[in-house]
Parts: sequence; structure tokens; C-alpha cells
Amino acid sequence: MDLFSRSWSALLAAVAGLCDEDFARPSGCAGWLVRDLVCHLVVDAQDVLITLATPTADEPTRDAVTYWQVVEPPTGDDPLDALIVRLAAAYEQPGLLKFHLDDVGSAAGRAATLADPAGRVGTQGQVLTAGDYLSAYVLEWSLHHLDLIAHLPEAAPPPAAGLRRSRELLEGVVGTAFPTVFTDRDALLIGTGRRAPTPAEQAALGELAARLPFPVG
Repeated sequence: MDLFSRSWSALLAAVAGLCDEDFARPSGCAGWLVRDLVCHLVVDAQDVLITLATPTADEPTRDAVTYWQVVEPPTGDDPLDALIVRLAAAYEQPGLLKFHLDDVGSAAGRAATLADPAGRVGTQGQVLTAGDYLSAYVLEWSLHHLDLIAHLPEAAPPPAAGLRRSRELLEGVVGTAFPTVFTDRDALLIGTGRRAPTPAEQAALGELAARLPFPVG
């Protein structure tokens, strides 16, 4: 729960620190500008609010690891991805997009701190404890924080504890550990296909290299 709040607060602060010109820069998400990614974060924050407001008495069917699945790499043809781009463009002024994310994002952050970790919530046809659901989202926030700053070298990185937990989650999803010589950041970027491994990293990966990437969703 604490890592959710720390990771989310750091991501919101990173967006708040962007200048208008930054919104037109590419992000680490293929085919998305920074403004598109920020618009996606608005939708993510709405999802958190909806999920935490959807209690259930059913038994959990997922945990923080099994919430995620390895999916096909994004191609840019997904209708929802295209909708995000159109929505982002409709804001016109970056300040409006910033304001909307701060408004909805702050509410999602407050809802997370008030949630009962043992309470059960429903999302996407699955049931998790609120604690597991929020823990799973540490991976989402960490990856998208890395996406946000991919071409903004002066921007602050995600919290180290969030990156470490995200690596653990990703390794749990794929059922194997990345080389110990990899930093948590590099394990996430290479593991999810956000960047290609160097020859030295390829050698360290061994047989795992043939299984890359592991995009999650």
C-alpha cells in the first residue's frame, strides 16, 4: 500500500514538473507522445477509483502477480490506444491535461490510503484484495514513470523501492529471474521490450534472451 502511494505520488510530481514543450516529446510507449501517456494515466486513475469503489464478497481469483499477464507487443492498431491519442489531442493545452490528472490522480491516491488492504474488490471480471490490487499497480506506475522520462534526462526517476518491487512482480509473472548484474531499471526496460539488450546483456540473459520481450497487461 505504501509503495503504491510513493510510486503514484512520484509519477504525479514528475508530470506536474513538465513544461508545455515536454508534452510533444516522444514517450517510452511506442507511438505515444508524452501527452498521450499522461492522458492514459488519467484513465488509469479513473480505473483505480472505480475498482476501489467496487467491493465484493467473492473469493479472490488473482493476486498482485497473477493480476498481470504477458500480452502481445503493442502494434499501435489497438482501438483503445487510438482513442487515447484522440483524447489527448482534444485537451489542446497541456495545462488542462495536467489539471485533470492532478484532480483525478489525487482522488485515486486518497482512495488508496483509505482502502482496507484485506477488503476485496472486483475489476475486469476478477477479484483481488485491495492490497494486492494496489501492489500490482506499483508495476504500472514504475513502467509508465520510465516511459514518461524516456526522453527527459533531467526528470526524476521512479522511487528505487518501487523499481525493486516492480522487478519482483515482473519476474513473478514470467516465472524466472533476470540476471543479477541487471539494475532494476534495466530489467524492467529490457524485460518488457522497452529497449533492446546490449551484446553483453544478451550474453548475460542466456536462453532467456530468446523469450523476450514480456509485455504485460
